[in-house]
Amino acid sequence: MRIRSLGVIDDAVVELSPGFTAVTGETGAGKTMVVTSLGLLLGGRADPALVRIGAKNAVVEGRIALPAGAPVVTRAEEAGAELDDGALLISRTVSAEGRSRAHLGGRGVPVGLLAELADELVAVHGQTDQQGLLKQNRQRQALDRYAGGAVAGPLEKYTDAYRRLRTVSAELEEITTRARERAQEADLLRYGLQEINAVEPRPGEDTELAAEAQRLGHAEALAQAATVAHTALAGDPEDPEGIDAGSLVSGAQRALEAVRSHDPSLAALADRVGEIGILLADVSGELAGYAGNLDADPRRLAAVEERRAALTALTRKYGEDVAAVLAWAEQSAARLTELEGDDDRVGELTAERDALRAELGTLAQQLTDARTEAAERFAAAVTEELASLAMPHARVSFSVRQTEDPEGVEVGGRTVAYGPAGVDEVELLLAPHPGAPPRPIAKGASGGELSRVMLAVEVVFAGTDPVPTYLFDEVDAGVGGKAAVEIGRRLARLARTAQVVVVTHLPQVAAFADRQLLVEKTNDGSVTRSGVKVLEGEDRIRELSRMMAGQEDSETARAHAEELLESAAAARAEL
Repeated sequence: MRIRSLGVIDDAVVELSPGFTAVTGETGAGKTMVVTSLGLLLGGRADPALVRIGAKNAVVEGRIALPAGAPVVTRAEEAGAELDDGALLISRTVSAEGRSRAHLGGRGVPVGLLAELADELVAVHGQTDQQGLLKQNRQRQALDRYAGGAVAGPLEKYTDAYRRLRTVSAELEEITTRARERAQEADLLRYGLQEINAVEPRPGEDTELAAEAQRLGHAEALAQAATVAHTALAGDPEDPEGIDAGSLVSGAQRALEAVRSHDPSLAALADRVGEIGILLADVSGELAGYAGNLDADPRRLAAVEERRAALTALTRKYGEDVAAVLAWAEQSAARLTELEGDDDRVGELTAERDALRAELGTLAQQLTDARTEAAERFAAAVTEELASLAMPHARVSFSVRQTEDPEGVEVGGRTVAYGPAGVDEVELLLAPHPGAPPRPIAKGASGGELSRVMLAVEVVFAGTDPVPTYLFDEVDAGVGGKAAVEIGRRLARLARTAQVVVVTHLPQVAAFADRQLLVEKTNDGSVTRSGVKVLEGEDRIRELSRMMAGQEDSETARAHAEELLESAAAARAEL
């Protein structure tokens, strides 16, 4: 990682070992900023107070090596990220005003995507996380992950059934609690459908009747116009001497026909005049038929207007025209069928709800059995760890219990409360010495004991985590002596299969590290590029001496530091 303008760090590069890296330094030197930087890269909350005073923004850049085909690689590539020689580049910028930006593989991404990838990249085990693990909900989640497939399989089925049960129960409650409103809605729909069915409108009927009403209302004027037009075209039979268009056209055609052989162009005109004569005859005949067939019956007009009034009454209520009225009727008929089927639906939903509750009870029992078995293994592993952490008589156990609830589901002959993760209330208990009753770990352990218990829990739990990197932030606080050596030994063992980063103040822990990083300030109180350095040889002995006695130049402390390094190296070789 490269860290710039974050807290006391001005500009520093942190190179982590593939195995066990210990981060040490004086109190206030900036060790926690290393943890904070990693948190920012993994989508943590951006606090503008972290920006170094006088700087415009803080920047953290990281390079994470990943195996080909890893799920996190697929997800990153889906977001547009590009790998750099098999590594994923991540950067996070936080401005002094509080704005935050994230980049993944050279592509700007939402910060939430970094948090999404974090679960598959790094497991953070720190003092804040200890407080989280004191919560029962977190303890149940930890136990479920430790149990693996034995819980994951039934839990997935349980979750699906639980969601379906909530949906069915909500629909059933909606039907039963709104029965009166639904009955009123059904009555209104039924009345509207009866009103429409009584009229029996046809598609397009309103348009047809409007046109017919126009004809009937102006029948006399239409007939007179048709008669006058017919007379003009065909002549008046009572006036043989009258002039009409048909006769004039016929005369014109005869005149042209007499000379058409003399000029082809005139012959063409004669043909066109003949066509006009035929068209006039056709129009004249249609006008005669129109005038003769025109219905001027006032009773038909009254019937048409009455029908239009009935249709208008429907369009005022149910749609802007007959087509809209018919569409409303179709939709309302379907809705009415649904409402009238409420009784049948209630029966179906009730049966489905009861079946789902029975299924939940069966799956919940499977979850309880799997958790109980896993809890015994988990507690035994933690108890074994505590024996090596100077708590040989401590006993850790899990309480897996249920709360009776008459509205719950039946499990093992009892009706118990249930939730989205089952029916179990999981709590980690500690009996610090023989004869002491098991109590919740937050109440059953002193400060030093709690640190050791939580570290044991973290180490056992971390062994089941699929992530490649584990970060322990001073979870060894309050521990020393032989217990500190055993902490270092266990972290070194974990580092054989994963990358482990530990921020520590204990020399016994730091001695087990494959690489030790020192964070130190310059005279002006900042951490610069040279302020985070890898300790080797004499430098590492000096730092371990300082950590043990506060006197890095003390010959006695140096001798102890050398002995500690040799012992740790021998212990690592036996792992």
